[in-house]
Amino acid sequence: MEILLLRYTNILIFIVSNVKNIQILYVKRKEGLKDNLAKETNMEKKVAVLIPCYNEELTVEKVVKDFKRELPQADIYVFNNNSKDRTEELAKNAGAIVVNEYKQGKGNVVRSMFRDVDADIYVMVDGDDTYPASEVHKLIEVIALGKADMAVGDRLSNGTYENENKRSFHNFGNNLVKNTINFIFKTNLNDIMTGYRAFNREFVKNFPVLCEGFEIETEMTFHALDRNYKVVEVPITYKDRPEGSTSKLNTFSDGFKVIMTIFNMFKNYKPLTFFSIVSIIFMAFALIIGVPLFVEYYETGLVTKFPRGIVATGLVICSVLFFAIGVILDTLVKQHKEELEILRIINCKKGE
Repeated sequence: MEILLLRYTNILIFIVSNVKNIQILYVKRKEGLKDNLAKETNMEKKVAVLIPCYNEELTVEKVVKDFKRELPQADIYVFNNNSKDRTEELAKNAGAIVVNEYKQGKGNVVRSMFRDVDADIYVMVDGDDTYPASEVHKLIEVIALGKADMAVGDRLSNGTYENENKRSFHNFGNNLVKNTINFIFKTNLNDIMTGYRAFNREFVKNFPVLCEGFEIETEMTFHALDRNYKVVEVPITYKDRPEGSTSKLNTFSDGFKVIMTIFNMFKNYKPLTFFSIVSIIFMAFALIIGVPLFVEYYETGLVTKFPRGIVATGLVICSVLFFAIGVILDTLVKQHKEELEILRIINCKKGE
């Protein structure tokens, strides 16, 4: 009996002294099971890599081969947008599925990609070899685990874009767009204009593409934030285009289009805020013009500048009307959001 009691006592002492090690082993095993589950989930899901291209003969073959090496089970699509060089030929030789989109513009290409390609996870990357294929797994992982509806390859937070990019106005434009959208939606995103993204099926099949050109990335971000989709930024490395390859993005004309897109989408997605700002501007001008007239009337009992009074009154009326328009449109937008949310719930139940 004493021997048995001594054995149990020794076992208890061993367990107590090694409880920390046991906890560490348990945590490691749990993390290992989680990683294995994530890998199995990635293997089960159908992945499509979407590469929009316009005159990218210098880089498209390498981009396709890099992604085929990283994602051997994925379907690699190259959407050729009226290229005048050997982009289509080289993409086919590299093993990509080539689709021709004859309506010019990146927005039109994305519309066709999202409409025609069927998959569980979508990866969109430019065909200029500026984004590393080796980092695609980080984007896919957050989608596969359900952490994000849209994973964004963030070039800016680690400074690689600023170091590699030779066009200073592009850095200025990126910061302008980023700060404007963060102000509108009260978020803290780092990279709005990146061309390296991953999406789940729900986002792709419910995203209405309205623009035609390089404004598409801005439109995606607006849509995701306004519709409460989960957006996760994944830091990636960026390298500039290889020598001989030229950007299709025009700094000033495309930059102006992006700014106009922000303006229009701010009006469409946040009408109360937008028209309230317009209303305040009109009211401010009305006060600047009208207050001296009130002062003059208070001091003399007369108003000698009737035209100013008429203009001030007109500005006040416009201010009130703009605010009323904002209230009405905001009500309609909220009603539209409720309807879309109901449709999302119905589609999710159908998918189950």
